Amino acid sequence: QVHVVESGGGLVQAGGSLTLSCAASGRNFVSYAMGWFRQAPGKEREFVAAISWSGQGTYYADSVKGRFIIARDNEKLLMYLQMNGLKPEDTAVYYCATRDTGTYYPNPTSADEYDYWGQGTQVTVSA
Repeated sequence: QVHVVESGGGLVQAGGSLTLSCAASGRNFVSYAMGWFRQAPGKEREFVAAISWSGQGTYYADSVKGRFIIARDNEKLLMYLQMNGLKPEDTAVYYCATRDTGTYYPNPTSADEYDYWGQGTQVTVSA
């Protein structure tokens, strides 16, 4: 059984920073690519960022490129999303997900390509 758990959400003012963490167990963590998605109220779930098994490959949505950084620590079995320059439109529930391949290709932005998901962590950015 694979378990994926996000943490680190909270309330932050616009322009501030927040770092999310994701822990995945029940699978050989270091072998698989992972990603972050988010869903705002009344909106579809959208892709945020993806990272390859080694951490050397990363891929970002245009809306967060230059502000967010995805990283992983395979020794600690953790993945991170460092969010800087937060905007009110970044407010959403953020989800961590795993793939069954070491790369985030094909279709890194498609939620259908990710097989295990966490319950999400709320991020709220006040104006």
